[in-house]
Amino acid sequence: MTVIDPTLWIREFATLIDENVDQLTELDAAIGDADHGGNMRRGTAAAVAALDANPPTSAADALKRTGMALIQTVGGASGPLYGTFFLRCAAVTDAQLDIAGFATAFRAGLEGIVARGKAEPGDKTMYDALAPVADILYESATAGGDLMWALDAAVAAATAGLDATKPMQARKGRASYLGERSVGHADPGAASARLLVLAAQRAAR
Repeated sequence: MTVIDPTLWIREFATLIDENVDQLTELDAAIGDADHGGNMRRGTAAAVAALDANPPTSAADALKRTGMALIQTVGGASGPLYGTFFLRCAAVTDAQLDIAGFATAFRAGLEGIVARGKAEPGDKTMYDALAPVADILYESATAGGDLMWALDAAVAAATAGLDATKPMQARKGRASYLGERSVGHADPGAASARLLVLAAQRAAR
């Protein structure tokens, strides 16, 4: 049975953020304050360091430590949003992250993001990349599907969600101040959210 090791998930996420930090910065420079890449690299590095310093005792423990590290080290809205995502994941994780466990955790994490950021479909945020993923994972888990298949579909959905933010006019965050000038640029939060999903796929493999 395929499962996701949460520690490996975070390591892969940190690696992908590091590899794409310039792209995230460029996206944020177009409609934000050009710090998303650096903030996310600092936060994910802190999360990995926290896991290395004291090996987690469970999947929930790893997710909780990651959430706390992100809240404490990532500036702007991204820290609280990603931190809340992982803390909500931890709250519903009592065993391993198989297809059912991961679908439940991911849905809880997304609900945490919505509760904190009040995001809705079409707001041009990370929600637009993550919501389709939550739906795919839930549908696959309900049908007793395979985790790897679900993750492959999830990466495709997150990529499509990211692309869909380009023609949107931002309704949340700093980008919303630009009005129509935010149209034509992909949302940096959606871009890092896609990397979060890609990291889960890599961890499962």
